[in-house]
Amino acid sequence: MSEIVDTEKAAILARVQLESGWKNALADALTSESMGSLRQFLTEQKKKELVVFPPNNLIFNAFNTTPFDQVKVVILGQDPYHGARQANGLAFSVQRSIPIPPSLRNIMHELSTDLGIKPAGHGDLTSWAEQGVLLLNSVMTVVEGQPTSHQGRGWEEFTDHVIDVVNEQTNNTVFILWGAYAQKKGQFIDRERHLVLTAVHPSPLAANRGGFFGLKPFSKTNQYLVQHGKSPINWQLN
Repeated sequence: MSEIVDTEKAAILARVQLESGWKNALADALTSESMGSLRQFLTEQKKKELVVFPPNNLIFNAFNTTPFDQVKVVILGQDPYHGARQANGLAFSVQRSIPIPPSLRNIMHELSTDLGIKPAGHGDLTSWAEQGVLLLNSVMTVVEGQPTSHQGRGWEEFTDHVIDVVNEQTNNTVFILWGAYAQKKGQFIDRERHLVLTAVHPSPLAANRGGFFGLKPFSKTNQYLVQHGKSPINWQLN
């Protein structure tokens, strides 16, 4: 029986288009019953002709752009953007041709005041991801125009596993947790092994009440990385 189960898991993993390091680290999660139910749910959504973001080839973009053995920083988001052509599979990031959303605009403002970096004319954070910043949404898909529409369908269990794997199998990683949702999801991160930076969510409603601006997460991240023999992140978008 175990051989049959192993064969089935191998077949599932063979169909997953995912960076090899992540595929190995997340094999149990990718072949779990919860993920199987999630795949079926997404298939049914497509059969209903619902538009789901990000597109299929970008759902795992965060992992494919930031290989497992290169992760230095994790920035945790909640859901992908639900507007047309916005989501590119990286938390808080949008396609270059799309106007910068309010939360990302506040992130850019904090970046400017923290490091003196001039805000870019776009919101594509791919260059961060390529340097080891895992831009992870807790829920990785959404229906167009329907925020939170894919919550409670299995993504949360999968991304909990992602956080656990990074927590347990890496050292001196920086976790940036903005908002109560992200902080609750990261509550079991080992603070002695990693640096955890928290703040309110960068959305205008939360950030303008205080507790986001002026906390300097970007310079603190780089200071910690350098202290532990890692190269700092060039936060200037290109």
